[in-house]
Amino acid sequence: MIRRSLGLFIGLFLLILAVGAVLGVPFTTARLLEAAAYALIALGLNIQWGYGGLFNFGIMGFMMLGGFAVTFISYPVNPEFWGSDGPWMLGRALLAFAFGALLVFGARKSTRLGIRGGWHVALTILAWFTAYVIYRSQIDPAAAYIESSAGFVGGLGAHPVLGWLFGGVLAAAIAYIVGKICLGLRTDYLAIATIGISEIIRALIKNMDWLTRGTLTVSPVPWPSPLAQDYMAEGYGDTASLLLSRGGFLALVLLVLAIVFVLIERAYGGPWGRMMRAIRDNHIAAASMGKNVTARQLEIFIFGSVLMGIGGAILVSFVQIHDPSSYQPINHTFLIWVMVIVGGAGNNWGALLGAIGIYFVWMISEPLARAIFELVSYVSTWAGIGPIPEIESRSAQMRVFVLGVVISVALRYAPRGLIPEYAGPRARN
Repeated sequence: MIRRSLGLFIGLFLLILAVGAVLGVPFTTARLLEAAAYALIALGLNIQWGYGGLFNFGIMGFMMLGGFAVTFISYPVNPEFWGSDGPWMLGRALLAFAFGALLVFGARKSTRLGIRGGWHVALTILAWFTAYVIYRSQIDPAAAYIESSAGFVGGLGAHPVLGWLFGGVLAAAIAYIVGKICLGLRTDYLAIATIGISEIIRALIKNMDWLTRGTLTVSPVPWPSPLAQDYMAEGYGDTASLLLSRGGFLALVLLVLAIVFVLIERAYGGPWGRMMRAIRDNHIAAASMGKNVTARQLEIFIFGSVLMGIGGAILVSFVQIHDPSSYQPINHTFLIWVMVIVGGAGNNWGALLGAIGIYFVWMISEPLARAIFELVSYVSTWAGIGPIPEIESRSAQMRVFVLGVVISVALRYAPRGLIPEYAGPRARN
């Protein structure tokens, strides 16, 4: 297993070197940074699916939460908002939300007062309706006022790394709510539910213009390291400045990835990891041994979502623009599932290999297809057949085709992944 894994990682290293030689070091550095962020997200999914057997198809939603979080934390303060009545109106909306939450909580606990059956259900529905009306009576005028006077709330002007951390915390909070609702469902229903919740998150972030600026986008989102312009101001050349800025960002992301990888690898080989795999393989037997299956599944769902939120925050920091319209299920859910399945579910090294390898294949397939189409078009034109039309759009579509071929070949010859899950110490050799 070690020799096979080492050979695969050497092959991946040679692929990265080849991409750098053909497409340039700046392009390769940027793709490697993005691949490292995707590796964090893939490790989060590997925790949920590989360790716990949880179908989470709501990855995109948690990535969007991370992107919003880093934008809110690191974007400069909007003085027009803070100098208006917007904060006061938002404060009243938060109080209305808290009051509504207390109403619902009280209605749910009304059974202690002897209110049961249909009366309890009716009281709970009435509490939800009242809470909704009270909250909307405050948030709607606050949102309209903020959009008309200040545009949107703006950010807090803090360091982007704090935004990454907040992205993980925000994803954990939403994952807790989602998990409490959905983890009692059967696996296929869990997958459907997480898809729906992901779309709800996308709709909220896309349409809450007063908070996220919606489809108008927020830019530029600050970097956690000096920009290329900063190095150019110190006298460095264009290429050197670009490499230094991206290299600093890449070093920081690799440090985060290394820390996360070491922690979850240690957890995988410890009692916690064995318990999670036991619950995944036979939750009835694990429950009979005294394990709280639902609580442990909620725990692992939250841990994985934290990494998805951090990875989504890193990606938004790098591209320096928060655009809710840019999130697509094929790029931000399906692609990550492919990374884990092809790399090897249940194995952190497999998830890491799959994330970096699949992302590079995904990114280079378009320029490679374009080069092939242009060559074939030149030959066909010379032969009198005529050029290939719409090469740009056809090249972009080849990404999906290449990804399908990779999945088919990998599942045919490595159905458990390129680096499958090992069962014990002997499998490491």
